[in-house]
Amino acid sequence: MKPQFSRTKFAAVAAATALVAAGCSSSGGDKDNAPAAKMDGDKVVISVLAPADPDTKLDTNAITTLLSDKYKIKFQFSTTTYDGGPAKEKRQIAISSGDYPDLFLLIPWVDAFTKTDVQKLGKQGVAVPLEGLIKEYAPNIQKALDANPMLKGESTTPDGHIYALPQWSDCYHCTYHDKLWINSAWLKKLHLQMPKTTEDLRAVLKAFKTQDPNGNGKADEVPMSTDTQDSTLIGFLMNAFAYAPYGANNGVPSLLELNGDTVATPVDKPAWREGLKYINSLYKDGLINPGSFTQNAEALQAVGNNPAAVQLGSVPVLWPGIFVQLGSKDGRDKQYDAVPPLTGPEGKSFTAYNNPTSIGYTFMLTNKSSKEARIAALKMLDYIYTDEGQITVNSGPEGVGWVKPGASDVALDTKVKPIWKPVPDTERPKNVNWSSMGQYNVTLALRNAQAVPEDIYSEQGLERRLFQATQEYEPHVDKTQVFPEAQIWADEASVSELATLKTNLDSYVSQGELAFITGTKNIDTDWDSWVKGLDGVGMKRYLQLNQQAYDKVKSSAK
Repeated sequence: MKPQFSRTKFAAVAAATALVAAGCSSSGGDKDNAPAAKMDGDKVVISVLAPADPDTKLDTNAITTLLSDKYKIKFQFSTTTYDGGPAKEKRQIAISSGDYPDLFLLIPWVDAFTKTDVQKLGKQGVAVPLEGLIKEYAPNIQKALDANPMLKGESTTPDGHIYALPQWSDCYHCTYHDKLWINSAWLKKLHLQMPKTTEDLRAVLKAFKTQDPNGNGKADEVPMSTDTQDSTLIGFLMNAFAYAPYGANNGVPSLLELNGDTVATPVDKPAWREGLKYINSLYKDGLINPGSFTQNAEALQAVGNNPAAVQLGSVPVLWPGIFVQLGSKDGRDKQYDAVPPLTGPEGKSFTAYNNPTSIGYTFMLTNKSSKEARIAALKMLDYIYTDEGQITVNSGPEGVGWVKPGASDVALDTKVKPIWKPVPDTERPKNVNWSSMGQYNVTLALRNAQAVPEDIYSEQGLERRLFQATQEYEPHVDKTQVFPEAQIWADEASVSELATLKTNLDSYVSQGELAFITGTKNIDTDWDSWVKGLDGVGMKRYLQLNQQAYDKVKSSAK
């Protein structure tokens, strides 16, 4: 196999190529070519589309108030839920109707823009170039871009502009995303070992289904369940048969991998077929809850938190808080441990690699925004990029969402001194932080300097629990197969075509996989025709365009 092009070098070259392309173009963000400002007293009005969970009221949120006063902004929020499908639909309807806000402030795993979205909206003039504004008003953002070639390459389009910014989080446990959490208390009760192979897992799930591990005398145990938005079901199980690239947070793996320097797809290979056959066999035996492919996160939580009985045996998601309340009075959240990557019948044992941890774009100013709104919004984001801003915006004000560590507190990285200590969710008031909406510059140093109890099963010890669990996954990644999606931008002429191809292929693959798993398609008789159908929706062309984009950046390094 040919040596793979360095991801860091790739990022640097991608950014440099884009900046050369910018050449004599505008420095971006022409704040004099903007609508007149709307004012509310001494505050500039900024309309914002953003997601919010049921406990968050952004209009009265403590961080909204803090930032409003600090940067003289009157926010006018229009919100979606955290349910990704409806959230994206609302965003797209706003754009297509022309009734979109001054600012999109999104969450990566809910409704972030894709690269093709960003390029199209930039070309259409909907998205305002930010690089000039950043240089003039946002020194912390500029510093982060200059210090991080991968972030700069991810942020800069081929025409040299920055039309939107992604979040950046040096999140170790997020980097190895495709996890499975299993009820260790049930394993212990049934005298079972942590599964190591695909057949071990089958035996465990059957025991969960038939041996009443929750002890209530009812056959109400759910051996495996997940939700559509957070699912890592296909990724985790498939990695015992073939390398499953990390994709979106909807259970659909990415379509791309590298074979040396050749851009390829794993989804049409025999190993992928064997993985789907295995998942289908679990489904046929009643070991995978059918709701895994239809229910949202709230429905999964309702089962996980059912006060009548613990019902969930295993859940393929990133972390336990997705399916069970941390700090539960009955301690059920402490029952779940991560299953290390399984070994399949051919001895394969992979895990997906997700770095950077967000390849979606979440901060976008539009041409509806005034000059004053653009400046105020960038100054606000620049504060969020500081350590103080990250701690405060993500956790809440000092003394409310976080406190200074005590003398006996230990940092996540035991080699450094802790500088902040999060207040547990169960003790923190509602509506005091922006949480996932504000995670723009969570550096490794900042994350590792948080005080985390050494008891990994305490609510406050969650970060250490996730850190230790992830150490079991890291050795299973094969970075030579990882397509550097974050740093690859399509040629401007092919943006629309590539977007259409990706939409059609994602739909075809996800629908086909679901049909094979649930049995509405027979994998023995329908597989060949399904594989042929990939070319009918443009797989060859999709690979060709991505190969050209990959080669263009790679050749620039020579």
